[in-house]
Amino acid sequence: MGQAPELLRRLLRAKDRMDAASHEAWPVERLAQVSSVSAAHFARSFKQAFGVPPHRYLLTRRIERATALLRDSDLPIIEIALQTGWESLGTFGRTFRDITGESPRAIRERARAEARELDRVPACVLGAADRPGLTTAVSEKRRRMAGGTNGSQQKEIP
Repeated sequence: MGQAPELLRRLLRAKDRMDAASHEAWPVERLAQVSSVSAAHFARSFKQAFGVPPHRYLLTRRIERATALLRDSDLPIIEIALQTGWESLGTFGRTFRDITGESPRAIRERARAEARELDRVPACVLGAADRPGLTTAVSEKRRRMAGGTNGSQQKEIP
């Protein structure tokens, strides 16, 4: 049985708050207040709606943010831990390793090694790899979607 649209909007409001400020503490009671429901009802409904309990969702968001910072910045790991809402480096490292299977340092070292490997590839090759695969002209695709070729037979662009 699905949830009422009004409840889903309230749950999304709480989820959006966690996304916007994942570094903050978000106990179930605070999230329930954001959603204007009881704490037990919030926790049960959140898991039903999103497939994971609110705490696990928050941990996932924090780990995603920490991974991006490890990959894209030179901040010390302790600073990344504090910026993403952890109170101690030990808890951050243990939780990070439990979720990702690797330590924060290993993730950073692998990301840097991959970046060095990409630096050796010419920019034109990287650009070609990222280029969308257009095999049919856009105007031809639009004609086909509209249901006709407009009197002429167009060939696909190789």
